Amino acid sequence: MKATARAHPIQGLVKYHGMRDEELRLPYHDSISLCTAPSASTTTVEFGAVDEDVVVIDGETVDGRGLERVLHVVDHVRDLAGIDDAVRFESESNFPTNIGFGSSSSGFAAAAVAACEAAGLDLTHEEMSAIARRGSSSAARAVTGAFSHLRTGLNDEDCRSERIPVPDEFEEDLRIVACEIPAFKHTEEAHKEAAESHMFEARLAHIHGQIAEMRDGLRRADFDDVYGLAEEDSLSLAATTMTGPAAWVYWKPETLEVFETVRELRREADVPVYFSVDTGASVYLNTTRDAVDEVQAAIEDLGIETRVWRLGGPARVLDESEALF
Repeated sequence: MKATARAHPIQGLVKYHGMRDEELRLPYHDSISLCTAPSASTTTVEFGAVDEDVVVIDGETVDGRGLERVLHVVDHVRDLAGIDDAVRFESESNFPTNIGFGSSSSGFAAAAVAACEAAGLDLTHEEMSAIARRGSSSAARAVTGAFSHLRTGLNDEDCRSERIPVPDEFEEDLRIVACEIPAFKHTEEAHKEAAESHMFEARLAHIHGQIAEMRDGLRRADFDDVYGLAEEDSLSLAATTMTGPAAWVYWKPETLEVFETVRELRREADVPVYFSVDTGASVYLNTTRDAVDEVQAAIEDLGIETRVWRLGGPARVLDESEALF
């Protein structure tokens, strides 16, 4: 009863914000994202090999709220499989975590898929996405991978993720320059207070139109429409988080430098590039394979470390030889 899985983190395109149900992590509205690779989280789960639950993430034994969130996913898998064995759980990521690059999405996606496999459950990616959602709503989309759409709902049948069909060339041409701007973020707290912002109702009023426009842009493989809309949504999300009770301001001076550099590249050199930010200071720059070197060089001239990623696929079970223990 042991299995290992790997999942890629998400970049929000039309991002979710706020939860109508914190326990089941049911979002107020739909969301769309893409997965980034080769950034990934790898998780090994084994049932029955230890006397009590043990969770280790990136070499550190987890307790408190972190342990609670992992076991919320694992407990649901145990319930579905009809087992009560203790779990040994180890996970590691190959990219910087907790700075705005979606590590919770890949972590919980890999956890859900590995736990289902180890428990002997035969589920589709869509069904496993509803399990991963219990750890993080964005993890649902990391299970189905590539360009995915998480629909809101009040149950697991409705609130699950599906992959959006997109032309192969559009997927293959995408390059993402990840701009690392370290700054600890408090995503869970921001979600809890989302509905208290006076901007939240305005966001809800237009988010359904954004979802429709994003799906249409993806089907038409329209680079400017898709990533231009993701840039706009980043600003909308920030407006909501900054006007909540805690007045979260995630951006750093370097974040704003990246924004201005991107706009200069578009305006002065006609470079196809758009910024996208989740709840954090780090920035994704969506561009093409022909333009990626120019974009990366412009950001590194600012003294900001970068990584170049591409589109990632769905979460998957790995061979036994790749287990973490």
